[in-house]
Amino acid sequence: MMPGRLFSTGSRSALEGGHWALGRLLQCTAPRLLSLSCADCAKEPSRKKLLSEKKLKRHFVDHRRVLVRGGRGGDGMSCFHSEPRKEFGGPDGGDGGNGGHIILRVDRQLKSLSSVLSQYQGFDGEDGGRKNCFGRSGALLYVRVPMGTLVKEGNKVVADLSHPGDEYVAALGGAGGKGNRFFLANDNRAPVTCTSGEPGQERELFLELKTMAHAGMVGFPNAGKSSLLRAISNAKPAVAAYPFTTLNPHVGIVHYEDHQQVAVADVPGIIRGAHQNRGLGLAFLRHIERCGFLLFVVDLAAPEPWTQVEDLKYELEKYKQGLSERPHVVVANKIDLPQARANLPTLQAHLGEKAIALSAVTGENLEELLLRIKELHDEHTAANLAQGHQPLRW
Repeated sequence: MMPGRLFSTGSRSALEGGHWALGRLLQCTAPRLLSLSCADCAKEPSRKKLLSEKKLKRHFVDHRRVLVRGGRGGDGMSCFHSEPRKEFGGPDGGDGGNGGHIILRVDRQLKSLSSVLSQYQGFDGEDGGRKNCFGRSGALLYVRVPMGTLVKEGNKVVADLSHPGDEYVAALGGAGGKGNRFFLANDNRAPVTCTSGEPGQERELFLELKTMAHAGMVGFPNAGKSSLLRAISNAKPAVAAYPFTTLNPHVGIVHYEDHQQVAVADVPGIIRGAHQNRGLGLAFLRHIERCGFLLFVVDLAAPEPWTQVEDLKYELEKYKQGLSERPHVVVANKIDLPQARANLPTLQAHLGEKAIALSAVTGENLEELLLRIKELHDEHTAANLAQGHQPLRW
């Protein structure tokens, strides 16, 4: 008996060509059928592979241009009441429904603007009906955006969605048209006038994502930021022995005994001239703006590590004035290397402040860094409450 899979749509055209086509088809498919065994059938379905850091870059989007149009309002109806033995029933045309609004809503599960489309059209309202039946209004269309999204129209910031549950009406729906019942008056007992629904509001918005975190981890490529974030939090950024391993910002949550949580962001490596858009440039400098305090991570084993802190502060100050003056702590990483211990006294002498020397690989002296992060977080929270600002909660 011939297997059922031979009578597919593609095989039917081959059978129409005669016996030669049938024999050719059997010759091509028979070995494939005979090669199937019970062992092949018993194989478990392969699990989906995790995307590599290089492929994840295609899915991370921190700016998006969006065209939004509110729903159109429904048209009003012009008709008259008709009923036996009621000759002059009067107008009974209903109003049209309003168009639906388009609303941007913060979703804490989103970390990128990659799911935001370039164009949205709101739901239209229904037309009015007979017997004074009003049309149904269009449903609201919610667009999910990550926390920390800035909404701009031109060069003006119109909304800052920086808290869970924040919403912004991006486009208003059009008003519904009026039926002829609306125009009934003492001097006009039989109006035939009705109006059409108005079009919805149309706007061109620019969405810009700035990572929300309490602390920003800043450093040159290969300084060990990703390894340090893996050591103190539950984040799992990629780690490799080459520069620019991290291509997207990662946020890790540091948990403390009193159920307090501190969000630490690993910003991709900054190089000299980043404020002039060199390297990754301005693409990720914006993610440092929302951080309350900074962690300057330096490679202690590199020659003259104190110059790294000076260059980092210079790049931050050139990008935005006052950014380098925020509360910070200098983290001297890779203390487990022999050359690093020799550079530590010289580093502290040049900085004029104490640097926390640790090793993200061996875990040496991580407790001191965690205590310092908690102190900076408490000071930042107290300053926000004194100014009447709501602190960031994760």
